[in-house]
Amino acid sequence: MRPSSRPPPEPTTDDALPPSKTRRKNEMHALQSLGERLAELTPDQLRSLALPDDLVTAVTDFRRFTKWEAKRRQMQYIGRLMRDVDPAPIAARLDALQRTSRAAVAGFHETEEWRNRMLREDDALAKFCALHPDADRAALARLIGEAKADYAAGRPPAAARKLFRALSGQLDAERTAVDAANEPREADA
Repeated sequence: MRPSSRPPPEPTTDDALPPSKTRRKNEMHALQSLGERLAELTPDQLRSLALPDDLVTAVTDFRRFTKWEAKRRQMQYIGRLMRDVDPAPIAARLDALQRTSRAAVAGFHETEEWRNRMLREDDALAKFCALHPDADRAALARLIGEAKADYAAGRPPAAARKLFRALSGQLDAERTAVDAANEPREADA
């Protein structure tokens, strides 16, 4: 055998090589997953993301389809369109929306729990006012009495809804104050 006249290949780095087929497929699946998350948003939330018009149209069309195969093809198309945008900021904004949504649900459940406790337990108002000293105790006591009277008389729970709104306003104001206190200031950044 005769020795090759070609020089040995130069060592290459991973950056010089094109991505493998597996890597490209994984990236496409990640973009499609991001597209699926976009499809779960409300139209207002979708508009707030400032996406390209063709991507918004594709996501809107995806919702319109009912057949599984049509949805699958449309999601592949959305993944293809996602190649032209930077997915990192979109994913970050989706995560922020999800955190906000979770916080809203948690706040709703907390408010609902307090309202139910106030209607069942005699000392719940005192416990609430101890935890939330800014609460209007007299107004809450009046609403609790009205709500209990509504339930006893078999009337619609209008007072219970008013109690819920009052509690929600109190808790939301406190959450907003805490969030504002925890936000980094421009001088700190």
